[in-house]
Amino acid sequence: MQQETNSMRITFLGTGTSTGVPVVACNCMVCKSCDPHDTRLRTSVMVQLANHCIIIDCGPDFRYQMIRAKVENISAIIFTHGHRDHIGGIDDIRGFNYVLNKTIDFYASQEVVEAINKEFSYILNEGRFFSTPQLRFINIENQPFYVDGIRVEPIEVMHHNLKVMGFRIGSFSYVTDASFISESEKVKLENSEVLVVNALRKSKHISHFSLDEALERLPM
Repeated sequence: MQQETNSMRITFLGTGTSTGVPVVACNCMVCKSCDPHDTRLRTSVMVQLANHCIIIDCGPDFRYQMIRAKVENISAIIFTHGHRDHIGGIDDIRGFNYVLNKTIDFYASQEVVEAINKEFSYILNEGRFFSTPQLRFINIENQPFYVDGIRVEPIEVMHHNLKVMGFRIGSFSYVTDASFISESEKVKLENSEVLVVNALRKSKHISHFSLDEALERLPM
């Protein structure tokens, strides 16, 4: 699914839960549905602007998402947090390394880097095998940074007890895996032309907004 705002193109690579949809071994009517809207990959989004391509999150479906969207080059990957459904596809960055002969920039908080190091210890090891992903980590905090001259503003939210970063690029704001956002951080979302926010389900959840909470608590 794509959305365009000014000269920016936004592609939703995945909008599913941490398990994806359909869920393994589930026989419910959604998971057995033939409707393509009921097939949802793990959450990720692609922002294309000024001949640059920025990916937000790199989950277990990353390889297929890149192939399906016919992505031939990326400028960088930005991470919201270190849960596996958002970092699990890092090994598949190797395709871009091989074909384009370049290192890929990863923008992440120190907490996310630690999660990646734990999950993929062979990637950051000084004596790493030559065929591991070639990455350049750039540490980010809750203050604006630039990707190839494109301004990115973090938006700090809470995923139950875990700090997660949403991001604003121009008039596009993206918030995933949030159950709370402070009033000071909400200000960063004002006047967004496109605002994306997670809503896991209609009923309340401990670490995600419900549909009503997402509609009620964020600026529209």
